[in-house]
Amino acid sequence: MDGTGRRWSLGPAALFAAWGASRLVLLLFVLGVLVFPGPDVTTDVSVIYRGWFEVLRHGSFPLDDVSWQYPPAAALAILAPAALPFLGYATAFAALALLADLAVLCLLLYGGRGPGRPLRGAWFWTVGAALLGPTLYARYDVMVTAVAVAALLTGPRRPRLLGTLAGFGAMLKVWPLLLLAGALGRAGRRAWAAAVATVAAAASAFALAMPGALSFLTAQRDRGTEVESLGALVIHVARHFGWSGQVLLNYGSVEFVGPYAGVLSDASLALTGVASGWLVLWWLRARRSSPGAATLADAALTAVLLFTTTSRVISPQYLVWLVGLGAVCLCFPGSRMRLPAWLVAAASLVTVLEFPVYFVDVVMSDRLGIALLVLRNGLLLAACVTAAHGLWRAAVPRPAAPTPAPRSAPDGLSPAVRADTRATGR
Repeated sequence: MDGTGRRWSLGPAALFAAWGASRLVLLLFVLGVLVFPGPDVTTDVSVIYRGWFEVLRHGSFPLDDVSWQYPPAAALAILAPAALPFLGYATAFAALALLADLAVLCLLLYGGRGPGRPLRGAWFWTVGAALLGPTLYARYDVMVTAVAVAALLTGPRRPRLLGTLAGFGAMLKVWPLLLLAGALGRAGRRAWAAAVATVAAAASAFALAMPGALSFLTAQRDRGTEVESLGALVIHVARHFGWSGQVLLNYGSVEFVGPYAGVLSDASLALTGVASGWLVLWWLRARRSSPGAATLADAALTAVLLFTTTSRVISPQYLVWLVGLGAVCLCFPGSRMRLPAWLVAAASLVTVLEFPVYFVDVVMSDRLGIALLVLRNGLLLAACVTAAHGLWRAAVPRPAAPTPAPRSAPDGLSPAVRADTRATGR
C-alpha cells in the first residue's frame, strides 16, 4: 500500500481511538462513576425526560408542564429509551445519545467524503463536542444534530432527501429548518417542497394521534431573558447597581424576571428579525450568482449562528448544533467557515466553564460569571460576524476589475510589434 493509503488507514484509527477515549470519560461522568464539577446536568434526563416519558407512553403530550416546548417528533427521542428495556431510563438514554454521536462521526468520515475532502471535519466533531462535557449526552440535541449532519452531507446530491431530513429535524427541534437557508435554484425548490411536505405530514399525523401536538407553537410566547443569553449581560451588570428583579426557574430555564427584562427580550426578538432580514437579502443576491459546493453548509452554519446568538435563550446544548454544523463545513475544501468554526469550538470550551462548572457564579452575577459570559457570547458574536462576512463574499463576489488596455508605443505600434521590428532590423 502506498504512502497515501497508509495515511488513510492510520487516520481513522487514530480518530476512532480519540473518539472512544473521550466518550468513555463522558459516559463515566454521565453515569455518575466520576463526578463532574458543578450542578448535576443529568437530572434533565432522569427527572424531566423520565416524567415526560411516563406521560407520552400513555398517548398524550405533557400539556400541564410549561417546560414542554418542543415540536411533536421530540416525543420519539423521549420515548426512544424504551427500545432498551433491560437498562434504566437514564442509562438507556445515554446509550442512545452515544450511538447518535457515533453516527455523526461516521457520517462525517464516510457519508460525504469525496476526492480531496479532509478528515478535519470528523476531528473537529470529536474534539469540539467533547469540550461540552456531559451535557452532550444529557440532552437529546445530539440526536437532532445527527439528522442535520446527514441532511447537509447528502443535500448537494439529493435535494429531496435534504428537504425530507430538514423537515423531520424541524419536527424534532425547529432549528434544522434553517438548513435550507442556502438551498438555491431548482434543487433548492425541490428541497423546500420536500421539507414542507414532511412537516405537514408529520404534524398532521401527530395531531391526529395525540392531543396537544401543536402546543409548542405558543409554548415559548412568555419566555423571558435567560441568564446565559446575550441580552442578560445588561442585567448581570445592572445587578451591581441595584437592579431589583429576581432570578427564577421559569419555563424550564433560569431567567431574569423584573424591570427591563421584558424590554431585553423584545430587543432580542428584534435582533433576530434583523438577522432574518440579512439572510433574506443574502438569498436574493446569492440566487443570481453561482455559489460553490460548500455554500449549503456555510449558509446553514451562518443562519443557526445568527438565530442562536440573538435568541432570548442560549442554552449550553445549543453549542452541540453549532459544533456539528461547523464539522460539516470543514469537510468541504471550499468552505469559508474555518474561522467561525474554531470560534465555536472556543465558545464550547468556555460554555462548559459557565455551565455547569461555574454556573453558580453566573446565576449570582459574580465577576467570574460575568467574565465567562462576556467571553463566550463575545466568541459567538465574532463567529456570527466572520461567518456572515465569509458567506456574503463567497456567494456575492465583488465585480472583477477591468483589464487595462495595452499601452501603445510612441510611433503607434504595440510594444510587441516594436520588439519584433527591432529583432529583424526592419
